Amino acid sequence: MLEWFLSTIPIFKVVHIAALLIWCGGLLVLPLMLSQQTPAVSAQDYVTIRRMTHVIYTVCVTPAAVIAVIAGTWLIFMREVFVPWFYAKLAFVGLLVAVHAWLGHSLADSSEQPNEHRPASPVLLISAGLVPVLSILVLVLSKPDLTWIEFPEWLLAPRDGQLPFDVPSR
Repeated sequence: MLEWFLSTIPIFKVVHIAALLIWCGGLLVLPLMLSQQTPAVSAQDYVTIRRMTHVIYTVCVTPAAVIAVIAGTWLIFMREVFVPWFYAKLAFVGLLVAVHAWLGHSLADSSEQPNEHRPASPVLLISAGLVPVLSILVLVLSKPDLTWIEFPEWLLAPRDGQLPFDVPSR
């Protein structure tokens, strides 16, 4: 049973990487689309741009983010990754989630207050997205030795504790 479960690791990795590509790509493209929502464009173009940014954010980028986080969480426990560089990566993932929320808030404000809301500069939004994306990429590819950072022992090894409830058996 365990061998079959561990043999699914490549599938989870492919799903995780594919979802990350969609999520991160969307976080870099949406600020450019958002910057086109200005009073200078025609009403029809504004509606089209507004609708497409909404659809891309809600139908593509957000589900990809959820899938990336779920697949990544499974990989943490399947691969038992309890090393210091990984915690740095998780901090940058948290920053990526914050950028995602900021972009979603900006999209919502632009639709609710089209004449009053001015989104942040696309350069600022793209830069805010690039910092965590590139940091995650560097950490994952280089897996730096961060043992000089003191971590509590409970972060560095699985706890092998019991769940607070009984797990039903078949």
